[in-house]
Order: sequence, then C-alpha cells, then structure tokens
Amino acid sequence: MAVFLRAAPFDPWAEIGCHVTDHPELAGKYGATAVFVGTLRDLNQGRTVSAMMLEHYPGMTERELQRIETEARARWNVIDALTVHRVGEIARNDTIVVVAVWAAHRNDAFGACREIMEVLKTRAPFWKRESTDSGTHWVVAEKEP
Repeated sequence: MAVFLRAAPFDPWAEIGCHVTDHPELAGKYGATAVFVGTLRDLNQGRTVSAMMLEHYPGMTERELQRIETEARARWNVIDALTVHRVGEIARNDTIVVVAVWAAHRNDAFGACREIMEVLKTRAPFWKRESTDSGTHWVVAEKEP
C-alpha cells in the first residue's frame, strides 16, 4: 500500500506504471486492477470553476489516507493499493486524485477502490477553496456514504 501527496500536476497513468514497476513482487499475483481518476471539472453547483486550492495538514493527511487504505484492505481481499492526491493550487482538468487497487478478482478490486475513494472524500483532512465566476468560497465536505 502506498500513499503520496503531490504539490505539482501528475500523470495518474505514470504513477500507476511506476508503482507496478517498483513492486515486481506483484507480477502474476493479481487478476484485476480497479482505478479511479478524479480531475477538476469546470462546473460545480452551477458555478464556473477556474481553479481550486486544496489545503491539508502535512503528516496527518498521509496517516489518514493510509488508515483508509488499511480499513479497505481489511474488508476486501486486496493485494495492493495506491492513492496519490494533489495539494496546493489546482487548475481545471488537472488530476486531483488517483486510487488504484490490485486484487485477485474484480469484485474485491472494484469494492476496495470505491470504498477508498468514498471514505477519502469524507474523512481525509483536506480543505477545498474554489475560484469561480462568482468569487472564491470554501467547499463543504460531502457526507459519509
């Protein structure tokens, strides 16, 4: 399991490729890889979004993301997981997050990937401030699924 925060734009597919390359022990162990990639869209709640500032508590955020992965791993038969999340200033169409899960079977990969992403949206200590056509405002966290 791996968790990374990135202050600069990143390529989610390169992150996944590097993770697999850096972990040759995974080869032949998994039959399914589920991936979620989230990007900053240009519209939110009827407002045109130009950018977002994503703030966090260094150290605390990584620990919570690791805890979320560990909890998902306890519920699903997961071989490995990767979460990479942006922080700082994010432009439209930039990748915000990638969650990848490797498992022997698709049900476990899909289930764990969805769980990590959904729980991350509610528990990870991130604070979002959107820049929109009507000014800047803080985004209220989503409720837990």
